[in-house]
Amino acid sequence: MSTVSKNKPSKYYNKDRHFYVCSYGGCGSKLLVQYLSHFGNVYHIHSKRPPKKLTYIGSINNNNKTYCEWFNDTEIPSEQLKNYTVIFLYKHPVKAIYSRFSNPDHLKHIQCNNTNIKISDVIEQAKDLYDITKFFNNYTQPINPKLEQRNYQIYCVKYEDFFDNLSIFNKTFELPDDISIYPIKKETERKIDNDYYILENIYNKLLYKMNDIPFITIV
Repeated sequence: MSTVSKNKPSKYYNKDRHFYVCSYGGCGSKLLVQYLSHFGNVYHIHSKRPPKKLTYIGSINNNNKTYCEWFNDTEIPSEQLKNYTVIFLYKHPVKAIYSRFSNPDHLKHIQCNNTNIKISDVIEQAKDLYDITKFFNNYTQPINPKLEQRNYQIYCVKYEDFFDNLSIFNKTFELPDDISIYPIKKETERKIDNDYYILENIYNKLLYKMNDIPFITIV
């Protein structure tokens, strides 16, 4: 089980509820995992592509050696799907890059084709070598209607709007709106330099997509 917090406040915790928090990293997903752990079992997922049929993750109900933060190939029985909530948390890609993408292990965990990519490579080639756009599109776009549809919904949540809309978040996911357990925003101030602006230009189309959709979108 890939959980960040093992502390389960008894007055809200529901052992039958499961939250999948999916992201490409550097998006505040650990903070969200810790918050949701008040309400159920939480799994931190870095798979680049969500499955058509919702599955367990890692070694849960599976004998294959699947990494603990990836979807495995064992489908969750249809009668249990109602207990699972899939959230895709995303953030300004450049800020996410500066936060986590200098770590080759992180690139491996998010299933990047090349784990040796450096920020300077992205700038030099002026390309999304990390495949963040593809990762984002995989979660935020519906499957081609000619193909078999997913058997679950994905709630796409914009990190930048999260702290100002916690009551809306709680209402959407039918969670108690208890201000005393609200997560606290903690971010490291990062220097905005010329490379930052170059990266913003490289990810301009993705940023436009992110800015154009509401705080929570259901796919």
